[in-house]
Amino acid sequence: MRIITGRYKGRHFDIPRTFKARPTTDFAKENIFNVLMGYIDFDGIRALDLFAGTGSITLELLSRGCGQVVSVELDRDHHRFIQQCVEKLKGENNDQSPLLNVQCLRADVFRFIKGSHQQFDFIFADPPYALKQLPQIPDLIFANDLLAPDGLFVFEHGKDNDFSQHPRFVEHRSYGSVNFSLFR
Repeated sequence: MRIITGRYKGRHFDIPRTFKARPTTDFAKENIFNVLMGYIDFDGIRALDLFAGTGSITLELLSRGCGQVVSVELDRDHHRFIQQCVEKLKGENNDQSPLLNVQCLRADVFRFIKGSHQQFDFIFADPPYALKQLPQIPDLIFANDLLAPDGLFVFEHGKDNDFSQHPRFVEHRSYGSVNFSLFR
């Protein structure tokens, strides 16, 4: 897993072979972030990474200069791996780099959504594609007012899901088997 661009561009992290999570492919991640550059300036924003898995998106957001990143992952080993990666990045910071403001939470995403009282400028969610509750996630994000005004929500999902009729839907992008729906 590698960081595509920003302060930590090119930094690699080896994912343990025992992990069940699949990181967003570098190809899909690079392409969706290229699209996102037309929507949002990551510098200094508040970002949320739901179903963080390997932490690939969390690390990318930190590298791109987000002011605050909250990473939510339930799996104990994945959560620990994300924390270790963040600590390595913090160790690479020099006196001229701002401190990384990241919160890695080991929590159930659905409980987090319902209990959070914070709004985010950018939300990324990458649930397991077979998750039974996957189709309800966009509605939960908006019903619980997690997205700040003018914020952007990116939802990664499989090809069997279509969110184009959702009232907050903006556009859909597909990169191989990886699909992204964007909401405002």
